[in-house]
Amino acid sequence: MLDINYIRTNPDKVKQACEHKQLDSSVVDSLLQADEQRRSLKKQIDEVRCRINANADKIKIQVHAGDQPDLDLIKCGKQLKIELKQVEPKFKQAVAVYDNLMLSIPNIPADDVPVGEDETGNQVIRQVGELPQFEFSPLPHQKIMEKLDWVDIVRAVRIGGFRSYFLKKQGMLLEQALLRYALDFMAKQDFTLMTVPALVNESAMVGTGFFPWGKEDHYQTQDGQFLVGTAEVALTSYHMGETLTEENLPIKLAGISPCFRREVGSHGKDTQGIIRVHQFTKVEQMVLTVADEAITKKWHEIMVGFVEEMLVELDLPYQVLLMCTGDMGAGQRKKYDVEVWFPSQNKYRETHSASYFNDFQTRRLGIKYQAKDGTTKYAYSLNNTVAASPRLLAAIVENYQQADGSVKIPKVLQKFM
Repeated sequence: MLDINYIRTNPDKVKQACEHKQLDSSVVDSLLQADEQRRSLKKQIDEVRCRINANADKIKIQVHAGDQPDLDLIKCGKQLKIELKQVEPKFKQAVAVYDNLMLSIPNIPADDVPVGEDETGNQVIRQVGELPQFEFSPLPHQKIMEKLDWVDIVRAVRIGGFRSYFLKKQGMLLEQALLRYALDFMAKQDFTLMTVPALVNESAMVGTGFFPWGKEDHYQTQDGQFLVGTAEVALTSYHMGETLTEENLPIKLAGISPCFRREVGSHGKDTQGIIRVHQFTKVEQMVLTVADEAITKKWHEIMVGFVEEMLVELDLPYQVLLMCTGDMGAGQRKKYDVEVWFPSQNKYRETHSASYFNDFQTRRLGIKYQAKDGTTKYAYSLNNTVAASPRLLAAIVENYQQADGSVKIPKVLQKFM
């Protein structure tokens, strides 16, 4: 959520952000109209309450003097209360409209984010690692895993529907090794490790900026709660409504959780294998820091660096992309994607996303801190994938496949097997 004062003074810049993120810019004018109505009605309420108080004071003076209250004053007081009751519902409705529109305003992209309509506008920042050379035609991960009896998609679909899967035997253990490796890695970076709720209230989804834009992508229960698509939701919401101190920052959390996504709009995409599924497991990193974008940018690079160090240790070729405005989330100020090489597809595929938001999320969540100078500010938030399985697992299987159909275990994972 942006500061309303910023929107009032920079409406054209906010409209431009909407357009660059492929969103309807007319919401800005609607918001400003609602804001004006809200403030006008608030002014009316304040004026009526002021008159009520002034009228009541006059009656108190008469009573203290031992006189009977003036009937005109009593009549005026009743009339003012009626007037207040007429205005208050209008104000309440105006606030509801205003609050809803405020949630529909996207974050402003950082100055160094390229403008583009879709993924074609993304920029490759760097490519790291040598692409594997095979003396045989590399197989897709699902074929390798099916031959090794590491995955069963046929029975899974029968039980759980499309995009379901069973991981079995060494395939299941390899996934657990990957996740444990990721957790150990983040512990070495002095992150607090957490298991987090996978079922959250709507306020957490709204607060982290997944709603209102991505509501159709999430599963909802009959109790009105939602299954998360990432541990980011719970990690970022952990300090919801709290006022921290500058000495507390940065706060570094890493969480593991099951993740659920409906994959709306992905019909026909990645129908083979376990690249695009409804349920997966992910380790996520999240940082809260001071309200300084220069410091936030440093943390953004550090968090991407953690992922790159892991991929180097796993000996997986990858590339880092700077995402354009049209291929980033509404709430993100800047975003990198990290893509790992998939030999069977002869291309890189996204395995990690790293974003920073400034106070877009924390303003929604009410996460503040008391600065050293005594002022109260909203903290800034960042997050990045650490390891998401089974997609990263699939990348390992493809890159480490052997001519005899076996899969070599990456050295850094062997101790976990």
